[in-house]
Amino acid sequence: MSRLSSQICNQISSVFSNPTDPYPPTLDLLVTELTGVSRRGARVFLHGVGREGLMLKAFAMRLFHLGLSSHLVSDMTTPPISSPDLLIASAGPGGFSTVDAICSVAKSAGAKVVLITAQPETGSCVKHATDVCYVPAQTMASDGGGATEKGERPLLPMGSVYEGALFVLFEMVVYKLGEVLGESPESIRCRHTNLE
Repeated sequence: MSRLSSQICNQISSVFSNPTDPYPPTLDLLVTELTGVSRRGARVFLHGVGREGLMLKAFAMRLFHLGLSSHLVSDMTTPPISSPDLLIASAGPGGFSTVDAICSVAKSAGAKVVLITAQPETGSCVKHATDVCYVPAQTMASDGGGATEKGERPLLPMGSVYEGALFVLFEMVVYKLGEVLGESPESIRCRHTNLE
């Protein structure tokens, strides 16, 4: 179990060794944008589909714990987005029709749109983005149909590398953003729900 977990963690962490040029460093971009949201009293909205969406839900929760007004696009209580706000959307393979539509609406409402993707050159969502966070990881669009060169079963299938990288990226953002905002472990913990 230890060997397999190390192999999986190493495959995910190797994503962060890949160059992101000409795009800005993803961690720095997200921390800067979210610091701006906090300082101007704006809101952050998050959207993704499938397992990417699950990673964004976890991220939204931690942003709330850090004191930001964070909302998931699909929630019943999500307010309207407007010009001081930020939408963070993920489209690992570069585009999904629903993500395209959400990004377009947010842009039309005057919000900033940060797109996280592994396919910035070919994706349809990029045209709506104010900024692009390039996460150079395998997605379902680039996994070669599931078989390795030797015909072996892949360690992480389909978009698992990208989705795992999102989780790690978001934990790095939470750590750095907490430092920038001066949030203590106690202040973060006090915002955790007691309705469990």
